[in-house]
Amino acid sequence: MRRRPNPVQKQEEQANNSSNTDNNSNNRGSGSSLDGDKINRSGTALIVIFALYLYSSWSVYRYQFDYLPSPLSIQQAGKRGFSEFQALQHVKNLTLLGPHPLASDALHNAIQYVLAAAENIKKTAHWEVDVEVELFHVKSGVNSLAGGMFVGKTLVYSDLTHVVLRILPKYAPEAADNAILISSHIDSVMSAEGAGDCSSCVAVMLELARGVSQWAHGFKNAVIFLFNTGEEEGLNGAHSFISQHPWSSTIRLAVDLEAMGIGGKSGIFQAGPDPFAIENFASAAKYPSGHIVAQDLFASGVIKSATDFQVYKEVAGLSGLDFAYTDNSAVYHTKNDKLELLKPGSLQHLGENMLDFLLQIGPSSQLPKGKTTEKDKSAGDDGAIYFDILGMYMVTYRQSFAKMFYNSAIFQSLLIWTTSLVIGGYPAFMSLALSLLSTILMWVLSLCFSVFVAMILPLISSTPAPYVATPWLAIGLFGAPAVLGALAGQALGNVFLKMYLSSVHSKRSQLSPALQASVVKMEAERWLYKAGSMQWLILLLVGNYYKLGSCYMALVWLAPPAFAYGFLEATLTPARLPRPLKLATLLFGLAAPILISGGTFIRLAGTLIGMIVRLDRNPGSSPEWLGNVIIASFIAMVVCLTLVYLLSYVHLSDAKWSIIIGACVIFGISLAAVLSGNVPAFTEDTARAVNVVHVVDTTGRNSEKQNTTSYVSLFSTTPGTLTKEVKQIKEGFKCGRDKIIDFVTFQVEYGCLTYADTETGWSESDIPILQVERDDNRGYERITGVSVDTKSSIRWSLAINTHNIEDFTLKGDSEELVLLGDKSSVDGWHIIQFSGGKDAPTKFDLSLIWAKTSQPNGEPLLKLRTDVDRLTPKAERVLSKLPQWCSLFGKSTSPHTLAFLSSLPVDF
Repeated sequence: MRRRPNPVQKQEEQANNSSNTDNNSNNRGSGSSLDGDKINRSGTALIVIFALYLYSSWSVYRYQFDYLPSPLSIQQAGKRGFSEFQALQHVKNLTLLGPHPLASDALHNAIQYVLAAAENIKKTAHWEVDVEVELFHVKSGVNSLAGGMFVGKTLVYSDLTHVVLRILPKYAPEAADNAILISSHIDSVMSAEGAGDCSSCVAVMLELARGVSQWAHGFKNAVIFLFNTGEEEGLNGAHSFISQHPWSSTIRLAVDLEAMGIGGKSGIFQAGPDPFAIENFASAAKYPSGHIVAQDLFASGVIKSATDFQVYKEVAGLSGLDFAYTDNSAVYHTKNDKLELLKPGSLQHLGENMLDFLLQIGPSSQLPKGKTTEKDKSAGDDGAIYFDILGMYMVTYRQSFAKMFYNSAIFQSLLIWTTSLVIGGYPAFMSLALSLLSTILMWVLSLCFSVFVAMILPLISSTPAPYVATPWLAIGLFGAPAVLGALAGQALGNVFLKMYLSSVHSKRSQLSPALQASVVKMEAERWLYKAGSMQWLILLLVGNYYKLGSCYMALVWLAPPAFAYGFLEATLTPARLPRPLKLATLLFGLAAPILISGGTFIRLAGTLIGMIVRLDRNPGSSPEWLGNVIIASFIAMVVCLTLVYLLSYVHLSDAKWSIIIGACVIFGISLAAVLSGNVPAFTEDTARAVNVVHVVDTTGRNSEKQNTTSYVSLFSTTPGTLTKEVKQIKEGFKCGRDKIIDFVTFQVEYGCLTYADTETGWSESDIPILQVERDDNRGYERITGVSVDTKSSIRWSLAINTHNIEDFTLKGDSEELVLLGDKSSVDGWHIIQFSGGKDAPTKFDLSLIWAKTSQPNGEPLLKLRTDVDRLTPKAERVLSKLPQWCSLFGKSTSPHTLAFLSSLPVDF
């Protein structure tokens, strides 16, 4: 009887014979020999794949975010199309006015320009289309948004003017009661001419309205174009329209156009709650752009900003879309928000997408009818997941489908893992645990290496963030150490894993020592690869539990690599010894993840780098290394998440030293560029954000504890000292942390002050007055009446100490502005921010209702800052000497160039 050969012994004999006869042969592709070092794959091939991985990610990014359509002339677009040349003329005319903040003459001129353009659209509209143009004036209002940046605040506005344009078909009477709102703002901050934020949006709307006026005779819905003002002071324009205009009750869908940079592709970063808008946009737009990843980040508060879309959702309960330009986010609200940086094709991209979208939903009778909010459970369960692929196609699916789909993928993955562990027994369980340990070590060392560089960079560089003007420096400074750390961590875990596997295989007496060592290496490689899929499975579990829309990325990085492994590597033959992983497995497994998410990761990194310019909301309060640590941690996270599969291949190749040397060289070149000073941290086109404020401080005058002091303050929201800037400006500045300036809405803990020549440009008549008019203590209730006279200021912030005051009312011009009701607070303060036009009131009556258990805490009862849009001689000299790499930075909470500080003590 012939004995059946043992398959393991036969494979070992074949391997030994192959080793003896082909002693000088090298491993090609996935390897052909199991003897000793001959299982090593080609390091050159792996380096080529690594380079291909980087190049593919970069190519996806360029095509997805940088490819823009060709601008069309008015002749090419025709009467019914969208012309960037026509829209660009609007941007030019608006930016020629210079900065046009609220209450400025420039804003008045901008409003008149938009009104004239709207009237011209009315004249040229299709004869079956009605176009109504209105100059809408708002006397006053109160904006009490509950979420995001508005917790602990009440925004009061007065004397706002908007341009409203409504387009509707003449012979569709139902259209008047069913409107689509397209909204943006005309006003800019005081520091920027607003080419991106948001003259580009206004220009797109005007050109879009021109085109829609030729199509709307076939619509069943009206289209309202709202050109509002007061947005930069806290979304007041949108709030005043929604709360006071009669057409607001007819709106069924809202679309907001915004900018957090300048130009490029205008992408959707907020959508819903109802999925109607995003689903129709995805099917209609020629160049769809948008990612729910941005929506998740925005909702989490990582991005400290707000748009009018918050008003439309929170106050009006509307669904819709929120678009934003995000290219070159470092220029946001600085002098570099200028026409010269607006990329050709930017307006064409948004305009054509919006026109296609309106042409699809305009004739629809399916617009959302009910009011939906984020709290509606039905809306939350049926919201849309969305992302685009190369800016050519947008994927959308409902949250309900996502839940089912993700649960199915999770169940199948857990079933496969459970079956594998049950079959493999205790050794398989231990191997999985050790491979996960390698993943943990990869994360730990990658973060440690990159964060270490981030923390020492401010100590060795002239500025804490030397990469802002040249973002790719961050790849060398933080990316290279992150790769080194990830490789070292996985290699260390691989050592522990191989030690355990060696002890397991040592019990197999039929394996020779050489074959056993080879088997251990190959099996460890497979476990490291599978550990990568396990980390993505964990992220999918967490994201699905919290209903994060962006957890689709976890599925993308889990399923294709797992499928490639199962199709090309897995075997049902237990007796078969492992082989080196095929390079084809890596190529097939990573193709889809890179295509879908490679560009998104790069875009997020660029956006975060641009935000470093305005990171320090309370200048001097954050460590100088904080911004670097955020960037370094994000880059290390991306490295660990996306390179885990690729790095698992490195340990069976001679590519380790090539990667180590290459990473060290890249890091060295980047560091040398920083230390040499040849690559500036900031340039004229990517400037550091600073503020120059002439401060007149009367804090404590009511209690006669100190006199009026006057000085000019120079501070920056960009991390780092101002030594270099002050050296060029001169003017007697001294920098340090000796004096904390409380600007009511924020504090300056590090800055530069000069007291020389600061007594001109203002007078005693400009100083605001806080005067106690009455103090009634009835035993059970104490009410104090305070008159507030802001003098020449129509933009001010008042902080109320909520440790002592539980509620208040505010009157202006005998009109009740703020009523009694629950008031939220932050750190013991509730802040009233007032802004208005030239005819806004300046005298107010404040009634304070004391808390029953109020106790003095050393803080004043009231803190007031009034802003005046005026340049004093000293401030003007400082601004004229400001280095070209610096720019004024404006936002709703920052003061103008002249500010007055006052207070009222508790024991008045």
